[in-house]
Amino acid sequence: MPNVKAAVTIEVLQAFAEAWNRHDAEALMSFMSDECVFEASAGPEIYGTRYAGREAVRAGFAEVWATFPDAHWGNARHFVHADRGVSEWTFTGTRADGTRVEVQGCDLFTFRDGKIVLKNSYRKNRPPLGSPKR
Repeated sequence: MPNVKAAVTIEVLQAFAEAWNRHDAEALMSFMSDECVFEASAGPEIYGTRYAGREAVRAGFAEVWATFPDAHWGNARHFVHADRGVSEWTFTGTRADGTRVEVQGCDLFTFRDGKIVLKNSYRKNRPPLGSPKR
């Protein structure tokens, strides 16, 4: 079994989800390890877009809110087993052009020493709801 000094719990993942909904980068970074990685659900690579290191991850998180200023992750459900965890959620958000997104998704986590080392995000690919505002 992996060396897990401090266990991440469902309550920790719920607090992490709540920080996302507050758009609170400082709170989110308090959950992340020094060598953290965020793999966003969209991007040009097979893994989406990869942000590695605390400053890059913080910038990646901020980019999500810049793209969707009203971003919200609802109906969160979590589970944790040893050094791995999953959060499932329904994402809603509106882009600057007015198109609305509503999709289900999940995050796959890897933990080390009570912190998130990897947040790997996935979400359904669905056409935007409604047409852009003109």
